[in-house]
Amino acid sequence: QYSPDSVAGADGEIDPTEVTFPGCSCRSSSCVAPECPCLCRGENYSSSLCLRLAEQPEQRFSRPVFECNSLCRCGAGCQNRLVQRGLQLRLQVFRTASKGWGVRALEPVPRGAFVCEYAGEVLGPAEARRRIQAQTAQDPNYIIAVREHLHDGRVMETFVDPTHIGNVGRFLNHSCEPNLFMVPVRVDSMVPKLALFAAADISAGEELSYDYSGRFHNVPGTSREQKPLEEENRLRKPCYCGSRMCASFLPYDSSLFSTP
Repeated sequence: QYSPDSVAGADGEIDPTEVTFPGCSCRSSSCVAPECPCLCRGENYSSSLCLRLAEQPEQRFSRPVFECNSLCRCGAGCQNRLVQRGLQLRLQVFRTASKGWGVRALEPVPRGAFVCEYAGEVLGPAEARRRIQAQTAQDPNYIIAVREHLHDGRVMETFVDPTHIGNVGRFLNHSCEPNLFMVPVRVDSMVPKLALFAAADISAGEELSYDYSGRFHNVPGTSREQKPLEEENRLRKPCYCGSRMCASFLPYDSSLFSTP
């Protein structure tokens, strides 16, 4: 079932459509910092509606992104409303030579531009673990686990499963040298939208990909995963990205296969 936005999972534990953030009282058509409390919470978009990218890819931490929400008084054209507008680019799902389905851009995409959301059922950790443990080695896995590390040491987890309900993002392939990167963007609540932005200028016809492990730009020396235990190799799927820094296997999260 196609859905442009994430929905509450069958476990009913998390509702991504719930509105819990207060809105700003900005009267202008487009909010500006530092007057707008939404913009003061985290990172801002540039005037060209692109995400401001850190000049140093190896930077360990990034600021969160908060958009103006449904309770804000600013107009629908506010430049702090980007991901919530949904897909604006012309994308095409196509059959690749060795990776099954893939997605490519039918128009040029500038660096930092929002491409699409990775939408699906938002699950609680128990249901996400139950679903992934029920899969066989032959089953495709679409469940993504996003972990955000807070400055005080806490870790926020978001699990999204587009297996049965999702959008075009579920067809994006992994690459060890991707042209997209994922950023959790919050609009109405602490449940983030998993937004994919262009990590570089992308040409029309180029396949879109991101690193399933969440590494950004694959900094030399940190791009390869540590050698997994031999018994874990049977659960890992080979990587066919073809990049010069290919890690041979798709990223693997062993924590989802264990009982907390």
